[in-house]
Amino acid sequence: MPPLTQFHDIDDPSQLPPLCGEPEFSTLVTELALAEAPRLFAVVQEYGVRVDARIAGWGLAFEDRADVISVGGRLRMSLTAPEHALRGFRAGPHVHPRLVWLPREA
Repeated sequence: MPPLTQFHDIDDPSQLPPLCGEPEFSTLVTELALAEAPRLFAVVQEYGVRVDARIAGWGLAFEDRADVISVGGRLRMSLTAPEHALRGFRAGPHVHPRLVWLPREA
């Protein structure tokens, strides 16, 4: 199946038969979405050495980039790597940002 961005380049499919029934197709597209889903991560700001912490932002790691948004929504970043988000969440000498990767199937 071509990527969605290429759908404008294909012929009209209205004369083609469906690949399968709806339940099977639903399973196929669910498996496709799971296989291509970006990884979810949190940007945590740690105060001191494990004294306290807060979730400062959330990110999605794609194959070729990462998109991050702060919890308040004021900071948005599109980066070449998730680790590059840490620069945007530094807050003085006592606050250290870190990435926390969530399991793929939480």
